[in-house]
Amino acid sequence: MKTYFRLLSFAKPIEKYAIPYILFTLISVVFGTLNLALVAPLLTTLFGINQDPNCPAPPPVKPDSFFDVFKTMNYYAAEFNRTIGLQQTLLWVCAVIITSVLISNIFRYLSEKTMENLRIHTLLNLRKSVFNNVMNLDLSYFNNERKGDIISKVSSDVQTVQFSVTGTLQVIFKEPLTLITYLVMLFMISYKLTLFSMLVIPVAGWLISRIVKRLKQQAAESHETYGNMISYLDEALSGIRIIKAFNASNYIKDRFDNENKTYSRIIRAMAKRIQLASPVSEFMGVLMVAGIVYYGGTLIAEGSKELNPAEFIAYIAIFSQIMRPAKAISQSFSNIHSGIAAGERVLNLIDTKPSIVNSPDARPISDFKDRIEFRGVTFGYGERTILDHVDFSIPKGKSVALVGPSGGGKSTLMDLIPRFIEPWSGEIRIDGRNINEYTMESVRDLMGIVNQDTILFNDTIFNNIAFGNQAATQEEVEAAARIANAHEFILGTEKGYQTRIGDRGVKLSGGQRQRICIARAVLRNPPIMLLDEATSALDTESEKMVQDALNNLMKNRTSVIIAHRLSTIQTADLIIVVEQGKIVETGTHIELLGRNGLYKKLIEMQTFSGN
Repeated sequence: MKTYFRLLSFAKPIEKYAIPYILFTLISVVFGTLNLALVAPLLTTLFGINQDPNCPAPPPVKPDSFFDVFKTMNYYAAEFNRTIGLQQTLLWVCAVIITSVLISNIFRYLSEKTMENLRIHTLLNLRKSVFNNVMNLDLSYFNNERKGDIISKVSSDVQTVQFSVTGTLQVIFKEPLTLITYLVMLFMISYKLTLFSMLVIPVAGWLISRIVKRLKQQAAESHETYGNMISYLDEALSGIRIIKAFNASNYIKDRFDNENKTYSRIIRAMAKRIQLASPVSEFMGVLMVAGIVYYGGTLIAEGSKELNPAEFIAYIAIFSQIMRPAKAISQSFSNIHSGIAAGERVLNLIDTKPSIVNSPDARPISDFKDRIEFRGVTFGYGERTILDHVDFSIPKGKSVALVGPSGGGKSTLMDLIPRFIEPWSGEIRIDGRNINEYTMESVRDLMGIVNQDTILFNDTIFNNIAFGNQAATQEEVEAAARIANAHEFILGTEKGYQTRIGDRGVKLSGGQRQRICIARAVLRNPPIMLLDEATSALDTESEKMVQDALNNLMKNRTSVIIAHRLSTIQTADLIIVVEQGKIVETGTHIELLGRNGLYKKLIEMQTFSGN
């Protein structure tokens, strides 16, 4: 129940919806029940029951005689029949029934509309909270989680919570109220008959509870399996080129199909249990009706004064409806298991806290004035050390290149600067202060990042360049594109800067995508540039254009560069050679060549291989 009530907290302010819903539902249920109760006076009128001219007037209806309401209605039906005739009495009774049905349905509509507004409001708040928290998590979380599973939680699981949990809220009030109202009416007609009929209810409840017992566990398995399917789908769509190139379609199909079969098996088992609950409750209902018909018919046959034929028919009419709320309640118990299982996954995601946060006394940094320093920085994943006591300094306005064999820790060093990851020990300083003393947002505002993997969005070229800078003007965007050598090819596209570039920029070439990313960094106009192998995936012609754009970008800026082709960093002010997490050499291109160390070997290897 703790999970359920916490999920309901996303409906705040719930009183805005709950109070009107309770009022509308109360009126709807009362008049809905009255519709069935009016069967008795209708039959009394139609068949002329109790039309004795000497019938005494009924006593005033006082609070202690409230349960004589059926006798009162029957009397007035008979009295009207005697005084104004059968036809006029029928007209009045039918008019009352029509009015009661109209009022009941109007308020039923209003109650359902109010509940739908509550459901949508809850979904809005829940999905917003989930997505906001996902966006606040640090990169290490996404390295350890399946993207498809996250998508499943934000979309499918939240949807399940919306319909099952808020739907159950509706059932918790409306259906028990309806059930109680019907029971009150049944007791008013005949308490003996009602007590007899209630003997079967505990048996029905026990049977249904046994049926739905394993639903929560199955629901949790179904959500997890669905998340795996979405992950496989995402991987298949993202890697379709590789799948085709390696003729791996059958492997991918089989992997998805196996998970799909598992999901179908779980859903089938859940459906079997859910669908079994309804026939069981219906059978128990018919069993009760049969018992009522027999017992009530016996009372009438024996001439009991407690029950007359018209009241007995009204009793059966009301009792036939009592199973509807009973079935709705049993169904809600089935649904709530799925909703709670989905809710636990969603709340799990909401409760996940980022491992990298601003310190309580962190302050913003507005400008970069002196240098970036690494002091005894050690970092690793799990028990594996990636960087081991790294020390170096990057003066303002200088370009520093990180080179070395793959897996040596170059990208890890770069990720530490904008606090994408945190060191195990040591510290990184900007202008003499630990970067933990600054807010993450202000530190990242000082930096422009261009990666090997071009991250673009399915939007216009303009919006991709102006990403994160909503106030950018057309002139500013074009100026950034010119510096990035992108303006000419942009004008050659179908709609210029308003051309949509497709998913991940698929409509552009690799060099064009990279220049869009550079233009995005230029527009930000940061004092620090982080360039992670920005030209390694490009052909020679594209590389030249992108390298020219990068050179424009690095003018008058502090730059940290990771380059696959060492020829592109020979003019760097400082080259740092990293091997197995340690700095083994530092110096300029000329100085390092003269030392006959690892850097010279890497240069010779690339020269020999033609790179």
